[in-house]
Amino acid sequence: MKTLDRKELKELLVKCWMTNDGLWFYHSVQEVGIEKTSRINQAAARAIGAIEAKRIARALGVQRIDTFGDLRELMQSGFDVIRGDFMGFSYDWSKENRLHVKTNRCFAYEGIKKIGEDAIGGYDCGIFARVSGWFDGLGIRYEVDPPLKGCMLHREGSCHRDFTFSFSA
Repeated sequence: MKTLDRKELKELLVKCWMTNDGLWFYHSVQEVGIEKTSRINQAAARAIGAIEAKRIARALGVQRIDTFGDLRELMQSGFDVIRGDFMGFSYDWSKENRLHVKTNRCFAYEGIKKIGEDAIGGYDCGIFARVSGWFDGLGIRYEVDPPLKGCMLHREGSCHRDFTFSFSA
């Protein structure tokens, strides 16, 4: 029997977690429809994001986030924990106080598209709700553009968000 290295183990755990999330979503859509499922998913994604950020910060010994540099360092470490290679998004911090996230391929979009046109047409992105939950949980003031409504990849063929942060001097 093969022994998994750390990267293989992490990838397997992230895939299993996202499969659990996707199957919950699928069965919820079957039971209560896309509108109610999407609303519940948004709330759950924001809540898990807030908890996740606090747990990762605590595990890394981060006490406070006072600057953009502090946030960038925590987020990069956090993405190393929660991001699987299959997720297909990139991000950059090239502008001060801004996180730019982009994807042309999205595992959530691909999964929800399989449920059907009604599902993907009524889906509000849970991934960016989860990321927003991180900032909410850490007490970081931010704005997001474009707003988190619907599935941008479905509507426009690509997806991106800019998070702009405000830190007290």
